[in-house]
Amino acid sequence: MKKLKLGLPKGSLQEATIRVFERAGFQIYVSGRSYFPSIDDAEIEPVLLRAQEMSRYVEEEALDCGITGADWVLENNSKVTSLADLVYAKQSSVKVRWVLAVPEASKIKTVKDLQGKRIATEVVNVTKTYLKKNKVKADVEFSWGATEAKVADGLVDAVVELTETGSSLRAHKLRIIDTVCESTTQFVVSKKALKDPWKKSKMDQIVMLLKGAINANNMVGLKMNVDEKNVEKVLKILPSLKEPTMSSLSKEGWVALETVIDESTVRSLIPKLKEVGAQGIIEYPLNKIIY
Repeated sequence: MKKLKLGLPKGSLQEATIRVFERAGFQIYVSGRSYFPSIDDAEIEPVLLRAQEMSRYVEEEALDCGITGADWVLENNSKVTSLADLVYAKQSSVKVRWVLAVPEASKIKTVKDLQGKRIATEVVNVTKTYLKKNKVKADVEFSWGATEAKVADGLVDAVVELTETGSSLRAHKLRIIDTVCESTTQFVVSKKALKDPWKKSKMDQIVMLLKGAINANNMVGLKMNVDEKNVEKVLKILPSLKEPTMSSLSKEGWVALETVIDESTVRSLIPKLKEVGAQGIIEYPLNKIIY
């Protein structure tokens, strides 16, 4: 039996990735400290790896495909292909950023002020590329962690750190002066796997299901019965991805409407639907939406 070697990110992306796979229809079981999870698909051979290393192993064809950040693809200068961007949560629709930050009281105002200074970061190559683009020469050192503390303690002049909202940096009394790069979670594949028709088909199927699960995040289905005389009133306030589905009921003069909407709108929408004549309103969860 052919198998697809799939790299799953260990660490901060691990739980979110497993949840998305579950909504896509795959059950993944991680046992203790094992780096080899089990999955209820005999054609997939999963392995847990740090996202920082994923693109390198995919490029070297030790893995057929894997999930990692676009930032780590850049950092490793990897020649891999991305089949899809995977935005796990609605609040992460804005890309995460690697930002250049300095202490609030620092005299450094722009990247130009970092000439001859010291910067700590996990993304050394990305930072060096950014500095070169801005024609700035500075000492960039790799940070194993606690990066914000290093600049707060005066060990370095600035840091390049990952952020979504900037709240953590502000809590450490740091000031963002520029965005170095943006990143999304990506499904990356090796050139060899892309040339294998079976593996390419399998990867396309997985991506379709994952994107379907992500599309369904924070969305719900809504069903209701409506007297034909009230249909126009209901349609005026009923949002949908496209157009609501409408079908006739056995009871003459009544129709059933079904739609998909953002879950956050349901609590305010249902009372309005009831007011204009909708009955038998049912809300139900969604696992996948395939466009």
